[in-house]
Amino acid sequence: MEAVLSAAPQAVEQADVERLRRLLGDPGLAWLLERARQRMARGRALTGPVTLSHPDESQRRAVEGLLGRAPQAARSLTVRLDTVDLILRRSGAGRDGLAAAVVTLTGPVTLRAEARDEEARAWEEVYAPLGTLGAELADWAERIRKDGLVRRLARTPEAAGPLVAAAVRALRPLPVVPPISRTTFAAQNLSGAHALDEGTPLAALVLSGLRSLTGFPDGAGAEWRRDAWASAGLLKDDLSSTVLSLNLRGYASLDWMADAGEPVVLTLRSLTRDPQAPAVPATGTVHVCENPAVLSAAADIFGPACPPMVCLQGQPSAAALTLLRGLSSQGARLRYHGDFDWGGVRIATALRRGVPWQPWRYTASHYRAAAARLGEAARALTGSPAATPWDPALAVALAERGVRVEEEVVLDALLSDLERRGR
Repeated sequence: MEAVLSAAPQAVEQADVERLRRLLGDPGLAWLLERARQRMARGRALTGPVTLSHPDESQRRAVEGLLGRAPQAARSLTVRLDTVDLILRRSGAGRDGLAAAVVTLTGPVTLRAEARDEEARAWEEVYAPLGTLGAELADWAERIRKDGLVRRLARTPEAAGPLVAAAVRALRPLPVVPPISRTTFAAQNLSGAHALDEGTPLAALVLSGLRSLTGFPDGAGAEWRRDAWASAGLLKDDLSSTVLSLNLRGYASLDWMADAGEPVVLTLRSLTRDPQAPAVPATGTVHVCENPAVLSAAADIFGPACPPMVCLQGQPSAAALTLLRGLSSQGARLRYHGDFDWGGVRIATALRRGVPWQPWRYTASHYRAAAARLGEAARALTGSPAATPWDPALAVALAERGVRVEEEVVLDALLSDLERRGR
């Protein structure tokens, strides 16, 4: 069956067209032609009645003129399509019947079943480039096929095709190491520097994909979007991404602050200017924590004698990942501790995707001991559970005990470790 119903192959004589217009071209019969088109689009025969509710006087007069008799005086107006078909054939104005007349007067009719098949094929062509992405994005590609994100962003296959193709070009080189600005990345890989500006369909689609790539958690707001982009190495700028450190060395300003035992805020700009700095400490170990209170207490108590530390202050920023990757690549051993709750677990998992680390009092046994000490002061866990691949038993323990243990609760134990290593 053809996807589009059109007039008979032979040319329709102009005289016949004029006669058709005299019979069916009255504006009062437009509803009748539209009902016939709808049936044709569904592949149904043009037989049986069609009814118009609450017709006006012009519609009643038009039907009277077509049928040659006055319609019944009622709240609705009913016309049999096979009757109209017979009138057309007998008059000679429409020898091929009502269907051909509808096409002649109103244009080709697309069959809905065929149209759906054609649209489905068009959408498959739209999604085809997703198959060129790596295995790590396969689940995301399948998900956006099903959840309708692309359809919501682009509406039609014609608009979606260029959108998906551009998203694939953007996602293929991610994550970017070392990080660069989003505008620079867009200028190098897309149609221009502003292709990934906030609020564009392309930015929404690429952000969805890169979050799947990096495992960045759900959230909302401008700061969350900035950090989500940064998780794949795409930055608003190289100054807004920072990381907190203590007693790292490698260049003059760091050495000076380490001599004083004072914390330092490092920007991504400073970290990317010299990939070999900061240097790996003599001990070979860098302690990494989630909360600034831990690093601040260590600086207060131990000062210059404190072993080198890095604080994430929440989700690992581009600056934090750059710093820790640099240290790890030079041979440093990273030991990590975070909050014992589902949010803390997700932060640890996000860091683990970026750099290797070993737990620092961050296992099931440490959690159970800390939770037991809390007693009545324990606060209930909130949020959805998450895996703990560095120690699967930790996720089980969290679910069983159901209480959260913040880093500040185990601060004495953490400081004790730092004291021993600082001697």
